[in-house]
Amino acid sequence: MSKTRITVNNNGSLRIEGEFEIVDKDGNAYGLGGRTLVSVCRCGLSKNKPFCDGSHKGHFEHDAQAFDLPEKK
Repeated sequence: MSKTRITVNNNGSLRIEGEFEIVDKDGNAYGLGGRTLVSVCRCGLSKNKPFCDGSHKGHFEHDAQAFDLPEKK
């Protein structure tokens, strides 16, 4: 399996690229139609959850800046 990359977009979605599977709470896979790139909603406004439909525009602010988590206990 190739490396999967998740990009946290400013004021928007999580962009997932590579080989991946997205499943619901019961472990059932969403049909991605062969896509290797999708955007997942972070704002909760999408009518196509868990996927982004652009509803966040003008309603969600987040400056995506990477940082280090504290050491795992």
